[in-house]
Amino acid sequence: MTIDREPTVSLHRRIRTDIELRIMSGELKPGDRIPFEHELMDRYSCSRMTVNKALTGLAATGLIERRRRAGSFVAPQRIDMAALAIPDMRAEIEGRGALYGLDLIARRIVRRSATQAAEIDAPIGARVLRLLCLHSADGRPFAIEHRLINLDTVSKAAEVDFGAIPPGTWLLENVPWTQAENRISAGRAGPDGSHLGIDSTFACLVLERQTWRASDAVTHVRQVFPAGVFSLTARFAAVERAS
Repeated sequence: MTIDREPTVSLHRRIRTDIELRIMSGELKPGDRIPFEHELMDRYSCSRMTVNKALTGLAATGLIERRRRAGSFVAPQRIDMAALAIPDMRAEIEGRGALYGLDLIARRIVRRSATQAAEIDAPIGARVLRLLCLHSADGRPFAIEHRLINLDTVSKAAEVDFGAIPPGTWLLENVPWTQAENRISAGRAGPDGSHLGIDSTFACLVLERQTWRASDAVTHVRQVFPAGVFSLTARFAAVERAS
């Protein structure tokens, strides 16, 4: 009989945290198999009950899917939301039959400070990757993107060439999230106009989204579209009210 070497509570949390880190770092991607229960039992020298408790907790947060007789797998990235979602920019442009283009204008790693406005929901001092990207369609500016990625949550992002793959595309393919918040507004182009090739007073659609994995911030993005190049469409069904 296997006996846990640590108190059950602390050990199941350790197993859960270890798997979470492997998923958040991109080591385990959506669809990848989580080690079988007996493999985890051997690795951590613990009981099946302890392993089951860890996996149940991961499933409850939406990180993994448990399939009867097949095992546990990293849950697929959800892109359908109750609110309108910010699209995968490359897929959006190519879906229109246009040639997608990406220009990485700026990239730097900073520490999250208390004085920075519109900052990602990350602890003070967290390492944050700041990206400024221009998306184009058939050679014409389509949107400017201000992206923040919490490297304390997604450390692997520091190694990715975001001049070759759009950050939103990479995150959707590699980093599942459990919560998201969207904001849609209108405003003038301001300083972004110089990148978009329009006057600073030109009207624009602004989409913002922040995502989390459990309580850990993943990314914050602000995308600015010149008016007329992008629209949001949603279809709703009427709900009958009881008379």
